Amino acid sequence: MNHINKQPISSLGYDFIPKEYIPKGKDEYYLRNIQNRSGISYRKLTAAEIKILERNANHSPEWNKVLVSDAFNPQLVKNCAFFGLVRIGKLESYFAEFNNLRLPVGLYNSTIISCDIGDNVVIDNVNFMSHYIVGNEVMLVNINELATTDHSKFGNGVLKKGEKESVRIWLEICNENGGRSILPFNGMLTADAWLWSKYRDDEKLLEKFKEFTDKKFDTRRGYYGKIGDRTVIKNCKIIKDVWIGSDAYLKGANKIKNVTINSSPEAKSQIGEGVELVNGIIGFGCRVFYGVKAVRFILGSNSQLKYGARLINSYLGENSTISCCEVLNSLIFPAHEQHHNNSFLCAATVMGQSNMAAGATIGSNHNSRGADGELIAGRGFWPGLCVSLKHNSKFASFTLIAKSDFPAELNIPIPFSLVSNEVSSNRLCIMPAYWFMYNMYALARNAGKYNSRDRRVAKTQILEYDYLAPDSVNEIFDGLRLMKEATAKAYALKNKKEIKEKDLERSGAELLDKNTGLDKLEILVDGFENSDRKVQLIKTPEAYRVFNELIIYYGISELMNFIEKKNILSWQQLQKALPGKPVRGQWKNLGGQLVTGTAVRTLINTIRSGKINSWDEVHAFYNQKSLQYETEKFRHAFASLLEVLKLSPAKFTRKIFIQLLQQAVATKEWMTKAIYDSRAKDYSNPFRKMVYETEKEMEKVTGPLKDNSFIKEQAAAAKVYKEKANAILQRFS
Repeated sequence: MNHINKQPISSLGYDFIPKEYIPKGKDEYYLRNIQNRSGISYRKLTAAEIKILERNANHSPEWNKVLVSDAFNPQLVKNCAFFGLVRIGKLESYFAEFNNLRLPVGLYNSTIISCDIGDNVVIDNVNFMSHYIVGNEVMLVNINELATTDHSKFGNGVLKKGEKESVRIWLEICNENGGRSILPFNGMLTADAWLWSKYRDDEKLLEKFKEFTDKKFDTRRGYYGKIGDRTVIKNCKIIKDVWIGSDAYLKGANKIKNVTINSSPEAKSQIGEGVELVNGIIGFGCRVFYGVKAVRFILGSNSQLKYGARLINSYLGENSTISCCEVLNSLIFPAHEQHHNNSFLCAATVMGQSNMAAGATIGSNHNSRGADGELIAGRGFWPGLCVSLKHNSKFASFTLIAKSDFPAELNIPIPFSLVSNEVSSNRLCIMPAYWFMYNMYALARNAGKYNSRDRRVAKTQILEYDYLAPDSVNEIFDGLRLMKEATAKAYALKNKKEIKEKDLERSGAELLDKNTGLDKLEILVDGFENSDRKVQLIKTPEAYRVFNELIIYYGISELMNFIEKKNILSWQQLQKALPGKPVRGQWKNLGGQLVTGTAVRTLINTIRSGKINSWDEVHAFYNQKSLQYETEKFRHAFASLLEVLKLSPAKFTRKIFIQLLQQAVATKEWMTKAIYDSRAKDYSNPFRKMVYETEKEMEKVTGPLKDNSFIKEQAAAAKVYKEKANAILQRFS
């Protein structure tokens, strides 16, 4: 049966902290007094003020425990009950208004237990308000329960004194079996979550991460909940153990428990109707509304959950939106979009700039005896309509998956590929460089879209949104090697020739460079699918040409930026400034920030050795690498350029540079034309046009092609690119 504990009414509002957890010489308010930074000077009520309060149907068993500021107006307090130490700031005869909610300043129809209340607040019909510190000009209206417990952790994965390890909150990301669990904390970045979940074989590193988290928070019991200045909360049911920043707006939430809601004047967070949030951290500038259910979660800054989305045991990175669907046990990097009720994501690490189409099911991972399957997708991951994938699977950057139920696990190492399940021929088809050949508009537009949507107030981490960057270019090199080897094998098989393993790459390059007689060559690859059926590369010669051209374009573009940044005026000056021994090297996607593999290893070693001792120091490392990114990206681009051309730095001559500069301009013009052409297809395709009776009707609905703002922007950018190249040519001629 339920145990109902009965105590004297005079004790209500006291003994918030059990006596054994109060330090010697302190009282139960010692942490509260530290937390309250309002600067308000409190005094006791006068006898006249008490009479007015009682005449207004207010009650307190101890009026001497109700303290007020000098500008307190007792006429603005009606039908309230006060228990324990309650401190009230200025109350003036105004009404407060927010989003058409207009109410008089003051305290009305509420039960208030041991709280500090700032200046000119509105508290009306709060049935139970306990142990909160409320800022200035806050509005609290129609709330069933607003309370804090002495052991509140506000969503952080830490323990308070006297608590057992079993009550600690872990996020079971990336994998359903908990094998990659992390401890959430306020301020955790996607990069932190990735490092913690990734390097599971390093016990010392994992222990350091746990130490960093525990050190970040006070283990003492007795911290009050806080509601920041100008925050508005109305028509909510249960808000328990919640820390809320300034300028937040909560309306109609069912339940919010053990949560931090970061909010500020520059990045206001909103929680809306029907929402239920338990054990989580919400970043700055977030919006969560319309029936969302989130349990054990972190929501990165400037992200949204809406329309019944379910987010459980997951981290959703910055600048992302999830609506209508279900996401479980996943780590999602910044700039993720998922808008459809029938899409499902489970046990996945998705590295950002991703989009989940309707009907996509990324979670059929119970194809073994345990719930231990995983999926890893590079940035730009786009599973199309009604795609069903099996775990374990892995995808390179900017993989597009065509509509199908894929029967086996996949490992697609070539970026920018279209992956198709050809049921009629029972084979898997991979088209490398698909985006550049057939959908340049979407690829380029997405890069610009993600950048414009990055509304983080503190952009201390540089998030890479360009589709040509160190990670994707390295994957292009891997793809070129695979394509060359596969082409050589296919040619040898068809012509009954033998090519030694060590000569495959060279022979394949010769064949693809000539591109003679390859049209009818069946180019197959191994290791892309966990099955015995054929896996075929299609349009390989075209993709090979595009990939080589893109590496040159990437290298020359970064070289142009370098020349402009350093104000280099001559070829001789450039030669002296270029790195002598550039290395392409390995790169890691650290939560949307690209970092060299060497730097990640250095970070791990300095953490293990104790040279880095806190999450703040880890974040300082990210910031430092962000400052160095432009330089390191240039070195990578120059190394990539030399490698694809098979040149040493000494053989990179002015003549070669001028030729490549002209080629890069031609590539930019080709890409700009491809952007236009891929969008123009939507205006010329008869199946697109058939729903419109006239051309004018179509233009009214879709907008005229000639007025497309993105196409205009790209044309202008191409013009600027050409002008910069011509200026360099004139200087170096």
